[in-house]
Amino acid sequence: MTSPGLLRDPANRVSPKAVGLWVLQSLIAFALFAGGSALLGRWVSGWSLAPAWLGGRWWLPPLAVLVVVTPFLVAEPFVRYAVHRWELSGDVIYARSGFLTREWVFVPVSRIQTVDKGQGPLERLLGIATLRIRTASHAGSSTIAGLDHAVAAGLAERLAHRAEELRDDAT
Repeated sequence: MTSPGLLRDPANRVSPKAVGLWVLQSLIAFALFAGGSALLGRWVSGWSLAPAWLGGRWWLPPLAVLVVVTPFLVAEPFVRYAVHRWELSGDVIYARSGFLTREWVFVPVSRIQTVDKGQGPLERLLGIATLRIRTASHAGSSTIAGLDHAVAAGLAERLAHRAEELRDDAT
């Protein structure tokens, strides 16, 4: 039960396959950070100005990256899945997202200019998509990431038709 003035959760979760996407993205970022820190460690360990404790221990920087990044690598996809939600209610699309910070977005359907559905290579592999909703607002576009491909396609179509109906009613 929500108190007056508090936002309720949007009704729909993103696809459970989004967790897989976020895990893959985290693993790729981790591999890049670990590889970069290993190269940096090898390069710096040969310097005469390198700290004595680093001498020949090029594997310490990647180990430090592993220790620092692992909690985020493990927790982030599941926290994002718990937080990311969306709902189309009446003439408003309502979405919530975030990991370290939370963002609540309310987009009046009558203000929608374009609705785009996109898929990156990992999203295509997992059968999910990102919906981008563009308005004339200074804030730019709103996105709902991690939707099942069929859900994203259906929602995009419903939003486009509803926005058109509302514009026709206004004339």
